[in-house]
Amino acid sequence: MQPFLKWAGGKRWLVQQIPQIFPFEYNTYLEPFLGSAACFFYLEPERSILSDTNGKLIETYLALKKSHAKVHDLLKYHARNHSEAHYYKVRAQKLNALHTKSAQFIYLNRTCYNGLYRENKKGIFNVPKGTKTSVILSTDDFNKTAGLLKHSELCHCDFEDTIDRANEGDLIFADPPYTTAHNLNGFVKYNQNIFSWKDQERLKEALVRADMRGVKILVTNAAHQSILELYSDFGNIFVLNRRSVISGLNKGRSDTSEFLISNYKLPCTDIEELKLKMPLSKEYQNFDASP
Repeated sequence: MQPFLKWAGGKRWLVQQIPQIFPFEYNTYLEPFLGSAACFFYLEPERSILSDTNGKLIETYLALKKSHAKVHDLLKYHARNHSEAHYYKVRAQKLNALHTKSAQFIYLNRTCYNGLYRENKKGIFNVPKGTKTSVILSTDDFNKTAGLLKHSELCHCDFEDTIDRANEGDLIFADPPYTTAHNLNGFVKYNQNIFSWKDQERLKEALVRADMRGVKILVTNAAHQSILELYSDFGNIFVLNRRSVISGLNKGRSDTSEFLISNYKLPCTDIEELKLKMPLSKEYQNFDASP
């Protein structure tokens, strides 16, 4: 199933091109950085715990879980009235009902500039109107979305709270905020604004605790030297390239490369041959990981 939101750093491309990276069997699925939930919608797990620090995002999923028909009706209203004036009128509204806030969130996501989510210091969404005009999509199936969310626990909380709830046999997919545009320069400094280095360290420590409890773990992160060093003693590290999907360390690398880190043997045997090997090449040794 396709996600209904566009989200920066979303993993729609990942599940479309190498879905075989997920284990065949697991108990509860946990995703502590929910975003567009591309992996959740692909896996369609029977039980899940889904969380994010963006409360408005979680409210959107909750509304679809509880009253998807009302959300859909409001989206059709926004579609009929979509214009520049309507966009900014809706963007400025302060709503109370869960289904009205959800429809507002989805409408703005689909018609704002490049599907970005950004708030000012007052917590107000301030992305300008974009060029997209489609409010209702052919891939929309909110009835099925509600069905998938029926057995999901949705939480507005810190990622560590969710990870610490994972038990033996569960699966965690952790996709923390990062940008591939800063793989080579300024990664640590830039990411202080979206996910600090202390957060990266907290994430690693929480995943180590989960690993000790027998939890299956899959992580995506920026292809940066500092991340490589942080996870050097944790599982297997692979290089993903959005053009060639998976590439070896010394070939096919570009600004769109990302790391895939797992603590279990991936079901697809061909990827094992592309495991990142030590010692590091000069290319990675020269990365600037200074705080």
